[in-house]
Amino acid sequence: MPTYGMLLSFSAATVVLVMLPGPNLLYIVGNGISGGRRAALASAVGVELGTLVHVIAAAVGLSAILQSSAVTFSTIKYLGVAYLGYLGIKALRTTPHDQPSVAAAPQSTSRVMGRGLIVNVLNPKVSLFFLAFLPQFIDGQQGSASQQILVLGAVFFAIALTIDLIYAIGSGSLGRWLSRRPKLFRQQERIAGVVYLGLAGIAAAQGGHKPATS
Repeated sequence: MPTYGMLLSFSAATVVLVMLPGPNLLYIVGNGISGGRRAALASAVGVELGTLVHVIAAAVGLSAILQSSAVTFSTIKYLGVAYLGYLGIKALRTTPHDQPSVAAAPQSTSRVMGRGLIVNVLNPKVSLFFLAFLPQFIDGQQGSASQQILVLGAVFFAIALTIDLIYAIGSGSLGRWLSRRPKLFRQQERIAGVVYLGLAGIAAAQGGHKPATS
């Protein structure tokens, strides 16, 4: 099992990541504005069900890699640090853009949920992110890696779903608040860049953890 300190640092990183303005937030808020609170709640559930698929896929894949080679798993961890750093630098170099529209065409609740699920599952960038993010919080001193990955994945899912449901409940008010703060969206890539570089730095600092063997 992950230590209390590791769970705390992972949870803090997850909260910051999920709260960053981005496509998921816009999808939830847009559906809330156009279709009401029920549509917003459905979109939040759909998006995070997609996230859960990525987490499970990452857990299965990383566990298989670890069983075949501890050296390969360590390499994956350090490549993850490099990838997080790449995301940070890329985001910082992105030209600030105008605020995207949060409006969305009204759709049925089931379609809203299904679309959120499909869009998230079919996004390869999300898969790469989890493959880079999860291994940084695994410590071989704490037992089974597969168990640690599943625990961390469950924590990520629970935090992300909770925050997205809060966004969904307040989607109308949040949409109006966002529309009055276009600078926030123009700078969101740079904010994300700082966060990714911070994660890369933290991961590099704790990169000495040995991977577990089962």
